[in-house]
Amino acid sequence: MSTEVAMEPRTIPAGRWVHGEARPPGSKSATHRVLNLALLAGRPIVVEHPLEAEDTLLFRAALESLGWSVEIGDDNWRLTPGVLPARAEILCGNAGTMFRFLVATLATLPGEWVLDGVARLRERPVGPLLEAMSQLGARIESLGLAGHAPLRIHGGSFEGGRSRLDAGESSQYLSAILMAGLRALSPTELELSALTSEPYVDLTREAIAVFGGQVENSGPVWRVSPAADLGQDRVAVEGDWSAACYPAAAAALAGEIAIRGVGSNSRQGDRGFLGVLRTMGAVVETGDGGVIVRRGELAGIDTDLSAMPDQVPTLAALAPFARGTTEIRNVAHLRIKESDRLSAMADGLRALGVPVDERRDGLSIRGVWADRTPPGDTVLIDPRGDHRIAMAFALVGIRRPGVRISQPEVVAKSYPRFWSDLDRWLEA
Repeated sequence: MSTEVAMEPRTIPAGRWVHGEARPPGSKSATHRVLNLALLAGRPIVVEHPLEAEDTLLFRAALESLGWSVEIGDDNWRLTPGVLPARAEILCGNAGTMFRFLVATLATLPGEWVLDGVARLRERPVGPLLEAMSQLGARIESLGLAGHAPLRIHGGSFEGGRSRLDAGESSQYLSAILMAGLRALSPTELELSALTSEPYVDLTREAIAVFGGQVENSGPVWRVSPAADLGQDRVAVEGDWSAACYPAAAAALAGEIAIRGVGSNSRQGDRGFLGVLRTMGAVVETGDGGVIVRRGELAGIDTDLSAMPDQVPTLAALAPFARGTTEIRNVAHLRIKESDRLSAMADGLRALGVPVDERRDGLSIRGVWADRTPPGDTVLIDPRGDHRIAMAFALVGIRRPGVRISQPEVVAKSYPRFWSDLDRWLEA
């Protein structure tokens, strides 16, 4: 399944003032967790304010393949479990979060399941997750390259017990097992050797608590027990801080935006990007009504973004306009996202005239346009099928004339109305 409709390359109108109000869609991370926990709970639920985007629609379709019925309401989905088939093939597209969660969840459901996706998903490794699941009793076969999709999962094989896990590539490995552990045959205990993007695990713990489960953590050891009464009748999805960072960054570059519908106490790690903007020199005001971001004189920073890797392209888009050099560190795992995001940002910025040093785990970007006018030649940017690369270079185009983005439809993966929202923020 794909919700993308091919579009002509899109030229960003440069030199306009950013203004107005932004109301981001529902959180992709939270929607995935709610759908996964609903599948584990196996009882009817109404999901309020879900994100309707390519990745989450793929997960909804997976539920239907597993016997669930879906009733679409006014900004809600009513999900009802039905008869679980004996076997099914689940197509994940390039939805890495969905894929990793279902590796563990389907191991708890009796049946035989095949998980697969597009060519890029088959390139994204899940070896550490499969190794840990094997130690917990799960029987999962790689049908192609070892540690990659497609996978055959023998459901009902997740026993629980103790395992070691390397979550240095993705915190989703840990999140997947913690959620599935709610339906294991015995308590599950994980000893971590590495963990990245820990705020996303906090988001998982919060979602598990909403559904009636509990996660314990002491140092590198994480523990979850089977939950006798798992589920909720109704769950609301909060606004997406990852999406909110794009209007916030646009305002930091060229104007003022009021961001509504996102929680100031959210556990979403990307809320921390507001602090990055403040450090760079943007004006950020928070209150009960939302967040206001205003343009400031930006300065380059040296930062470890391992806790919010999705905002590496966003910061890289700001860096050419920030005085000095911006150093982005400790994000090697970005090379196995929807694209190699470090390479994609480095190549695109260089094509636009920005000196970039690309390291194994980060980028060094000079603020060449902090004190002088950027060039205006037209450059076609290839986002490499990656929604976050397309949206990041749209930010660059607000101040650098001539930015033209191919495959603009890729934003449908997480923020389908991004282009119409951008047009509204840039209205003359």
